[in-house]
Amino acid sequence: MPQFIYRAMDAAGQIVPGNMDALNVPDLELRLSRMELDLIDYRQTRQRVAVPGRRPITRKDLINFCFHMEQMASAGVPILDGLCDLRDSLDHLRFKEIITDLIENIEGGLQLSDAMAAYPEVFDLTFTSLIRAGEESGKVNEVFRDLAESLKWQDELAAQAKKIITYPAVVGLVVIGVTFFLMIYLVPQLTAFIGNMGRELPFHTRLLIGVSNVFIQYWYLLLAAPVLLWWGLRWWLRRSERAAYAFDGLKLRLRPIGPVLHGIILARFATFFALMYASGITILDCIRLSEGIVGNRVVAAALRRAAQLISDGQSVTAAFQHTGIFPPLVIRMLKVGEATGALDNALRNVAYFYNREVREKIERVQTMIEPAMTVILGLLLGWIMLSVLGPIYDTISAIRI
Repeated sequence: MPQFIYRAMDAAGQIVPGNMDALNVPDLELRLSRMELDLIDYRQTRQRVAVPGRRPITRKDLINFCFHMEQMASAGVPILDGLCDLRDSLDHLRFKEIITDLIENIEGGLQLSDAMAAYPEVFDLTFTSLIRAGEESGKVNEVFRDLAESLKWQDELAAQAKKIITYPAVVGLVVIGVTFFLMIYLVPQLTAFIGNMGRELPFHTRLLIGVSNVFIQYWYLLLAAPVLLWWGLRWWLRRSERAAYAFDGLKLRLRPIGPVLHGIILARFATFFALMYASGITILDCIRLSEGIVGNRVVAAALRRAAQLISDGQSVTAAFQHTGIFPPLVIRMLKVGEATGALDNALRNVAYFYNREVREKIERVQTMIEPAMTVILGLLLGWIMLSVLGPIYDTISAIRI
């Protein structure tokens, strides 16, 4: 279906840019009219184009979408009517365009999951697979409810993960800023005074002067080096799958961040695995879809090995145990769930445990970061004071003698 980049006018007379799939220009005008927009001009393209300045579709938008659809489906409202009501209440133009296209495709005979599959950047493979399983089992409302809860959990988890990165980054920038101020402005003034004493300077004072000179002469390199290293590392990881795999493994082992990241991955895997399994998706399909959820190549490779072992006839518990990635708690819960036939409940318990553990670990790491940064800054100031005041004290002592 062709893609049209258009400009339209809303009821208030505002110009609204956008892009939309349509069969032809009359179809484009019809779709825009359903959004209460009047077409002004357009341009046809073969590829999806992102319109600059438009708010992207966030996880919160998807949460509202799932909540609305769950409420409509639970009340017995047909999916098509629910989508029409949602379209009329949205103020997010891009999401409104997508909902309009979903309505058009469903009216054309597609299932909701098939219509969603045309927008993988919004509805990923796991999302559409769950909706398809709900359609086949007649439990679409339950799937939407579980998806809403899962997306809320992801949003909270992302906020927690952001906290563990933001705080040390801000404190680190403050420490770096103080270091540059001391080395470029304060230390040269103090060392000039010390140099006029005519005495031989101790090693730690000469070292401080040398470090200060490096900051003064090469400050631009010191500022540019971290940025260049960051972009160079990203370029290398994109070009080399082997390097990316090794880096993902390092992230899991690196303390204190590694255990927190491992817990987040396990909680995410257990949550989505339980959700998919409860929706009627087979274990092998659950594992295949989970590979794209975990966000770590080492864990994804372990899941592929587990899927191969299950295909060869081993039990779920034995397959996951042989991967070496999953801790004893996960293995025990899988064993209990497999024995009782309640694998989804067992995995939900795993997700609950790791979700709580991740919160506690993040709090502990944040508690450790503040005194660590204080100690680093204290050591830096102590070194400067010792290097400056030491020679002064020696000079005063010599004068008294």
